Amino acid sequence: MRRIVVYGVTGSGKSTLAARVGERLGIPYHSIDDLTWRPGWVPKSDQEQRDLIRALLAGDEWVIDAGYAIWMDLVLERADLIVGLDMPRWVSYTRLVRRTVGNIVHKRAICNGNYETWRLALLSRDSMLYFHIGSFRRKQARMRLWQASPEFPETVLLHSPAEAERWLDGLKVG
Repeated sequence: MRRIVVYGVTGSGKSTLAARVGERLGIPYHSIDDLTWRPGWVPKSDQEQRDLIRALLAGDEWVIDAGYAIWMDLVLERADLIVGLDMPRWVSYTRLVRRTVGNIVHKRAICNGNYETWRLALLSRDSMLYFHIGSFRRKQARMRLWQASPEFPETVLLHSPAEAERWLDGLKVG
């Protein structure tokens, strides 16, 4: 278990859990948002993302915190474990709202120095708040399919923050 992807809907706690998994196991953690966004909220091209992710996944050890559809096939080929954050919608949406407001109010830089704004959060078609609503069921179904099918890497679904904590506490170091 040295190649791990933490997957879930926006706001589910992927980045936080992935960083903690990497720290606990001594495996490099890679923030996917930092790898796929340029300053000014300019996304890297699909091919550039695929090339970057392919190179990252070639390593023997990694923890990543997402799985964008344009390159998820690469992750599924290499991952030893998928940790799916299959939390109730209210948990992830509440976390997302809290994080978004905090980032705006405290002017915290995210994703290569980008900043969230009220306009981006509330009025933009690219709003993470809207994206969450539109992607929740699709991502939930995808995680459940992975867990149910032997064709995919081992998949652990965590259904609450407390369950995620217990799972993390139970990870064997080394």
